[in-house]
Amino acid sequence: MKVFVQAVNFNADKELVTFVEQKVATLEKYYDRIVDTEVFLKVQKTSEKENKFIEIKVNLPGDDIIVKKECKHFEEGINLSIDSLKRMLSKKKLKPKSDTVKKI
Repeated sequence: MKVFVQAVNFNADKELVTFVEQKVATLEKYYDRIVDTEVFLKVQKTSEKENKFIEIKVNLPGDDIIVKKECKHFEEGINLSIDSLKRMLSKKKLKPKSDTVKKI
């Protein structure tokens, strides 16, 4: 699975990018047909403490899942986003495909 990390309004250090890639790689356990993942890390120039925005877009065959979080730290936002994505991907995996279900 490819992971694209984009930092907006700041330069992301290598440790943050590695952290993001490791966390996103765990999603393959929950859904094995992920095409790629795009992660956007943004910093708003405001006086508020929660000025870090995280957006993760998971590209699936025929569908996309997007999660957005706003936190004080990128690591916290990534962890919350990954937890949400794990739940969504587990539900998607369990949902029966309508074209394979036969009606009697």
